[in-house]
Amino acid sequence: MYPNLYYAVKDLFGLDLKFLHFINSFGFFVALAFIGAAIVLTHELKRKERQGFLEAEEETIVVGKIASPGELFTNFILGFLIGYKIIGLFTSNSPLTQNPADFIFSSAGNGWAGLALGLLFAGLKWREKNKQKLQTPEERKIRIWPHDRVGDIVIFAAIFGFLGAKIFNSLETWDEFIKNPVESLLSFSGLTFYGGLIIAALSVWYYARKHKIGFWYLNDAAAPALMLAYGVGRIGCQVSGDGDWGIPNSAYAVGPDLKSIPATMQNFQIQVDKNADYFMSEFHSLNVPHLTAKGPSFLPNWLFGYPYPHNVIGAGIKIPGCNGPYCSYLPIPVFPTPFYETVVCLGLFFLLWSVRKKFKVPGTMFAFYLIINGIERFFIEKIRVNSRYSIFGFHPTQAEIISTLLIIGGFLLYYFLKKQSKSDQISPPPMA
Repeated sequence: MYPNLYYAVKDLFGLDLKFLHFINSFGFFVALAFIGAAIVLTHELKRKERQGFLEAEEETIVVGKIASPGELFTNFILGFLIGYKIIGLFTSNSPLTQNPADFIFSSAGNGWAGLALGLLFAGLKWREKNKQKLQTPEERKIRIWPHDRVGDIVIFAAIFGFLGAKIFNSLETWDEFIKNPVESLLSFSGLTFYGGLIIAALSVWYYARKHKIGFWYLNDAAAPALMLAYGVGRIGCQVSGDGDWGIPNSAYAVGPDLKSIPATMQNFQIQVDKNADYFMSEFHSLNVPHLTAKGPSFLPNWLFGYPYPHNVIGAGIKIPGCNGPYCSYLPIPVFPTPFYETVVCLGLFFLLWSVRKKFKVPGTMFAFYLIINGIERFFIEKIRVNSRYSIFGFHPTQAEIISTLLIIGGFLLYYFLKKQSKSDQISPPPMA
């Protein structure tokens, strides 16, 4: 496992680049996911603009004014925070720098770097505005196309998606949230995808409505982008070992080199009894949920059972002789579900990309995305570790409930939109 890029570069290339401690592996792949999604979304919006489905919006701006105190202050604060935290992360001797998330949300930082960068940002804004200064500021109208707003859409989705993911995760892990709500909300671990998807969708709906962007056209353009982002983001889950893995596979055990080796049910029970404290804390019982699924010999063992050594959340038991913040591994290999989802979702992205032009009714492409996304997540939940609810004798996970609703909602949306389209086509023209 590579909790941050420092460990990856050191393992792969033998380079000891300490500043890479700053780049969290999970965050790195999430950033790639957003970049990839933005590229795909921009491409699709431009295509729909060329087809005449989306139009530009006129906005009035004032040019020629000098920088206002508010603009200078905003730029100073932005520069100060970057200098105080980002530069501070590279220059501080605080032990918190081993975990960038802990450092970012602490009071530690470099005050002089923050002040210098704050003044630099404010000075650059003043200089930029002063170059554009006119003797008499004037109003001008500009045309902004939907693809010009992709940056804003992605930022909206990122901020509200993170909040949604944390809120829904807190509902899944309510006992832990009650113990320390501030740390739970500010931590980068524990993110529920569907919570992020729902809250991000609501925020983007509001943004699209405000700027008169056709909502169903935007959704159709976003469908392949969302699938790509999810697939790439899951790489981060697998590489960092963020706890988003599956249930134990009793067909495997952990060898002395922390690699998976074939085992028997007797080995499984021995490990459960030997590590009773860990399994009680994880499952609140020694009746550990598991499956026995041995893979074919021509495939590597880790594809079916992986112990996630050096995982970023410190889950499991201590690695003998290891010193540092990431020295744990799972005593019984688990199904590497993030890897499975990466493969499946990237495949589904190419499926969506290949059929996107075949959906003629606005919104039906997005309905199709909801269906296949829900099906994928529903089945992966069967081998994932998650909290379960008790509803009328059934015990589904939160993701199973939401994925089922997405599948049903996708079919209903597809049927409704197709029916509405046919109705609009056969309706007689209004009488003069």
